[in-house]
Amino acid sequence: MMNKFKADRPLYRFNGGVHPPGHKEQSSGAPIAIAPLPSRLIVPLHQSIGGTPRPVVKPGERVLKGQIIGAADGWISSAVHAPTSGTVRDIAMHTQPHPSGLPALSVIIDPDGKEEWSDLNPPDYAALSPDDIRKLIQQAGIVGLGGAVFPTHGKLTPSARFPMEDLVINGGECEPYMTCDDLLMRERAEGVVRGAAIFRDLMQPKRVMIGIEDNKPEAIAAMRAAVQVVGENFEVVPVPALYPAGCAKQLIRVLTGKEVPVSKRSTDLGAQCFNVATAYSAWRAIAFGEPMISRVVTLTGNVAHAHNVEALFGTPMEELIQLAKPKDDTDGILVGGPMMGFLAPDISAPIVKGTNCLIAHSPGLFPPRLPEMPCIRCGECARVCPQDLQPYELYRFARAKNFGKAQEYNLFDCIECGSCAYVCSSHIPLVQYYLFAKSEIWSREREKKAADQARDRFLAKQKREEREKAEKAEKLAKAAAAQAAKKVAETAAPADGVAPPDADAAKKAAIAAALERAQAQRAAAQPKNTDSLTPEQQQEMAEIDARRTQATQTTEPAAPEAASKKSPS
Repeated sequence: MMNKFKADRPLYRFNGGVHPPGHKEQSSGAPIAIAPLPSRLIVPLHQSIGGTPRPVVKPGERVLKGQIIGAADGWISSAVHAPTSGTVRDIAMHTQPHPSGLPALSVIIDPDGKEEWSDLNPPDYAALSPDDIRKLIQQAGIVGLGGAVFPTHGKLTPSARFPMEDLVINGGECEPYMTCDDLLMRERAEGVVRGAAIFRDLMQPKRVMIGIEDNKPEAIAAMRAAVQVVGENFEVVPVPALYPAGCAKQLIRVLTGKEVPVSKRSTDLGAQCFNVATAYSAWRAIAFGEPMISRVVTLTGNVAHAHNVEALFGTPMEELIQLAKPKDDTDGILVGGPMMGFLAPDISAPIVKGTNCLIAHSPGLFPPRLPEMPCIRCGECARVCPQDLQPYELYRFARAKNFGKAQEYNLFDCIECGSCAYVCSSHIPLVQYYLFAKSEIWSREREKKAADQARDRFLAKQKREEREKAEKAEKLAKAAAAQAAKKVAETAAPADGVAPPDADAAKKAAIAAALERAQAQRAAAQPKNTDSLTPEQQQEMAEIDARRTQATQTTEPAAPEAASKKSPS
């Protein structure tokens, strides 16, 4: 469906969306500042989706700026680097910037103030293969800076089945108060374009589009000028300012008309999306060999000097927010925007790669939520949902802990944008109910997986013990039969060496007796806990018994021959 906004190319609309107050002018008037060195740096090792990097430094060790302190653990993982030079005070658990307030393993560094870089080795980009570039981006610690923090090198692998058609560079930044991407595009547009060109070389799309909300005219002009300077044919496309147009799936929908199902990746539809700050960081890594050790962060809210700063990862939030001069009635720090952010449980937690905005919180700026009232089923939440869900039904099932029905109503399609809660006239914290339901489902799935693994280990152990007992009983039976046959042959043999007529019958009787004793021993060795077997287990035991019977029948006629061969002539 075409929209009414005038643009350089046809645009599409996604369902729903809201128009919360922007509050962007508060922090967009001042240029990006450089944050001073903090008193200490607390660098969590796990700052992206995927495996937790392994620490490669020790307490007491001196590190240089840009030195790897956490090595990537697997392909979907990204390295972590020292933000400055100094001494590793400790490697310990410390509070991380997360709604749970749980600690994470962190490298704590005391800066020495020298800002001494490790050896930077800018690669020869023209001589690198695509795989080499992806490995370099992984080692540089580049992750998505739009909020998802997915390792960028993993997204730069095009689908082998679907040709890449559209590469989207996301400059939407639809969250209220947040202006870090806006200022980055205004001041460092050429670096963003050159980073997008690197992504273009790896993905080989048919077209590259840079989507920017139309409430950022300075950023749009700067990016268009940079495209001309660099000499690329990228399209800079203004899109309507509608929350959450800055989410990857929604921006892909607006620019291309493609709707990405939750069960598929956007590459399956021939599209991929990267944040403008991610592209800029990738260019710095390729052009100068610089790893990702800092980012632009918006400092705003209940402050006297709202602006954007480039801050080192690991800087404590309580120190960083002081640069904006918070007012006396500030009572906390909101991490991220007011729609999808969270109130920091501990302001001593550090900023990380996914921290794009710190908002000084106060009761006057963010009044306490009104008491929750019963749902009146007005349908407003469904009208604004960008994922075409039925939020009131998801709320009902989550509240009743009917998680199966919640999944049937596509709970995991929810992107937790908060649009439904924003328009709810009953003041229901809908997203919190969805997060609760998701966490419960994930927890139960983990428990089920652990139980299944324990059952499989037990059954494997049981089968192994039964097999070992059967093999041991079979060996004992063969040995006993051979020994009995030998004794019978020695006893029945006459002095002249000619066996009496009934000698063979005596041998067979002795062998039969030995086999009966072996069978009795095997029966005694059978497991006793066979009262409540499943049909599959009973069938498996029957197959084992059949193999034993067949082995016994095969052995019986051979035993007399073996015994007679050993008899004295």
